[in-house]
Amino acid sequence: MELSDAVYERITQLSKEGDDLADNGRFREAVERYLQALELVPDPKTDWEASTWLLAAIGDANFNSKNYEHASAALNDAMHCPGAIGNPFIHLRLGQSQFELGNIDRANDELARAYMGAGKEIFANEDPKYFAHLKTVLRPPANGEW
Repeated sequence: MELSDAVYERITQLSKEGDDLADNGRFREAVERYLQALELVPDPKTDWEASTWLLAAIGDANFNSKNYEHASAALNDAMHCPGAIGNPFIHLRLGQSQFELGNIDRANDELARAYMGAGKEIFANEDPKYFAHLKTVLRPPANGEW
């Protein structure tokens, strides 16, 4: 099952506009573009890969604007879409959002999934507190090097 060319092009255009807005720190406007794009995805939205990346983008923009509840909600929704489970970035952002909300057990699980999927590199451009926290939860690697 594929989106029509016209719908796919419009979703892609709105997504790019959202990315450009997010890159310029205009996160609320970025979320609006991503939501407009998500509205174009046919129901059930959980059947479409486009929903995965749009919900991840919504979660990321909300996370970057410190709106952790909305970030967590979007990322949780993304987990029901194709390719989300096992995606290190989605697990990272969901773990960080859960950490900020004080849901430490869930944060531990999601941050560990991000680490297992992409190694410490996924934490390279993030606040060091997340990787420092994860190191208190996991046993060190066999070689002793994180």
